[in-house]
Amino acid sequence: MMVLRVLTLAVVRIRCSRSSSARLSVSAVQSRVRRLEARGVISGYSARVDPEAVGHLLSAFVAITPLDPSQPDDAPARLEHIEEIESCHSVAGEESYILLVRVESARALEDLLQRIRTTANVSTRSTIILN
Repeated sequence: MMVLRVLTLAVVRIRCSRSSSARLSVSAVQSRVRRLEARGVISGYSARVDPEAVGHLLSAFVAITPLDPSQPDDAPARLEHIEEIESCHSVAGEESYILLVRVESARALEDLLQRIRTTANVSTRSTIILN
């Protein structure tokens, strides 16, 4: 809960700094932001974490394809508990999904690929991100 409190305070500070740059009062900015949130224009807030700062030195795209296409398409649900998967995108083409994963090392990527294959009953094809 402490982390959430810190992030909430950071959002408040950002709103306050935006009010001075927009030449509006803090309450006017807060009111406008609340309206944007209520309308769904602002759907949430997030913290951007530097992967290297938390030891994830290797990033890769992993394309996954079901081994048995007649089975339910539930790979995202099966994989959602795996922390190393940062995002999952449904794609058109040979593969069904592209995952963005972040791990500590090549060995960790190898282990992760095996977990993905076993958990979701899929084949994988990976591309390591250099930059």
